[in-house]
Amino acid sequence: MYDLVLKNCDLVNENCSSEVDIAIKNQRIEKIASNIDSGSKEVLDCAGKLVIPGLIDDQVHFREPGLTHKGEIATESKAAIAGGVTSYFEMPNVNPNTSTIENLNKKFDMASSRSYANYSFYLGATNENIEEIK
Repeated sequence: MYDLVLKNCDLVNENCSSEVDIAIKNQRIEKIASNIDSGSKEVLDCAGKLVIPGLIDDQVHFREPGLTHKGEIATESKAAIAGGVTSYFEMPNVNPNTSTIENLNKKFDMASSRSYANYSFYLGATNENIEEIK
C-alpha cells in the first residue's frame, strides 16, 4: 500500500510531458506509471497540474553564520522549498568565511539540523588556505 497516489499528473521531464500517476511511500517516489491502483491512504487528483523535477540553486547566500540578520539556513531553505528548489549550494562569504575544512564541517553540521532542502557548501580558496585545500 502506498501512502499517497497522485493521479492524472502532467509530468514534465526532458522536453516532453506525459500523463501519469505517481505513487509515494515513506516520503519517496515508489512508482511512476499510467493508472496506478489507488489502494492508498490518500489519493489526490492532479488533473491539469504540472509536476516537475525539483530545482537546484547552485549559488545561494543564506548568510549563516555571522550575518543572520540577512538570512538563515532554516528560513532561506524553507523559502527555497516553497519555490520548488529542493537542493542548494551556498557560497562561502559568511562570517567567518567558509575557507577552512573546520568551518566547512561546521556548516554541514548546522545544515543537518536546520535545512529543509538538500544542501552543499562551497569552500572558498584564499592565499592563506591553498595548502590546506590541495
